[in-house]
Amino acid sequence: MADARPLPAAVRLALDYVPLLAFFAAFKLADIFVATAVFMVAIVIAIGVSLWRTRKVSPMQIVTGVVVLGFGGFTLWLGDPEFIKLKPTIIYAIFAAVLLFGIATGRPLLKLVLNDAFPAVDAEGWRKLTRNWALLFVGLAVANEVARRMLTTDQWVDFKVWGVTAVTFVFALAQAPILVRHAEEPPKP
Repeated sequence: MADARPLPAAVRLALDYVPLLAFFAAFKLADIFVATAVFMVAIVIAIGVSLWRTRKVSPMQIVTGVVVLGFGGFTLWLGDPEFIKLKPTIIYAIFAAVLLFGIATGRPLLKLVLNDAFPAVDAEGWRKLTRNWALLFVGLAVANEVARRMLTTDQWVDFKVWGVTAVTFVFALAQAPILVRHAEEPPKP
């Protein structure tokens, strides 16, 4: 096994987005069922690469992998694309519930996931970031439910891949002021 070391940001980004892009490409080249199978394989590979390179799998990867494999399996087994279209709602709802539970219990759980990337953020900053991301996930769950009920499968795939990705990216950038405002001073030597 390779030495455990943090993944470079580009590799982490690839592990998060390559499975989604593989799903999109497979959908455009074939259909929702081929795309679902490709997505399932790509998620397993992404988790395997993460495990191989870091000797651990993040809780987000575990939840996402389990839900993708479960709902993807139902999609393929039952021949019903509604299961894979429901998957984002379930994932967003789980993430929102976990983050809101953390806030309710006084533990900003987003810190567990992102502390390595932003170690200087103070407790108040983590509380605000956790709240904001929880609200984003609630909004994304609602948006996915509306989209999956109102859009064709082709439109839903475009919404999921490009719309949700763009919203998430813009939202993440909008959190930069919190990161700056709540950065703790580094200890003086």
